[in-house]
Amino acid sequence: MVSKRDPDRPPWMPAPAYGRSLTGLSVNLLVRDVARSIEFARGVLGAEAVYADADFAVLRHQGTKGGAQWMLHADHTYGDHPLLALTGDGALRGVGIELRVHGCDPDRAAAHAVRLGYTVLAGAADKPHGLREAYIADPDGYVWVPDVPLPEA
Repeated sequence: MVSKRDPDRPPWMPAPAYGRSLTGLSVNLLVRDVARSIEFARGVLGAEAVYADADFAVLRHQGTKGGAQWMLHADHTYGDHPLLALTGDGALRGVGIELRVHGCDPDRAAAHAVRLGYTVLAGAADKPHGLREAYIADPDGYVWVPDVPLPEA
């Protein structure tokens, strides 16, 4: 359940501490509605919310080899950030990027996406680069690619 953040209650983790804890590549998605994006991540990808409130969430998917973690920020939390000019109503976000979740069953994810009313751009298929994958659009138009390795020939 996503709750409205109480400004009098300390945050889940102080922002500077969380920022310092990040390593490697980090993905942060600006979204219109954090709760709706969490529903997609849970229902389609099988992700869990490590933390969630109305403005911010940290999501995690435990894949077959480790896992993935990403953040969601509600648009309004970016204040006067220049990126907001590109995210207006009707804007297609994330064009040209694939958000891959390795170890996430693409057949299952595509079936869940259809059942939950999301757009499956391409159903699960074996690819020549050794993966079975599907392409699914989330509520903000970001394209998620759940994939699993194909057995070795």
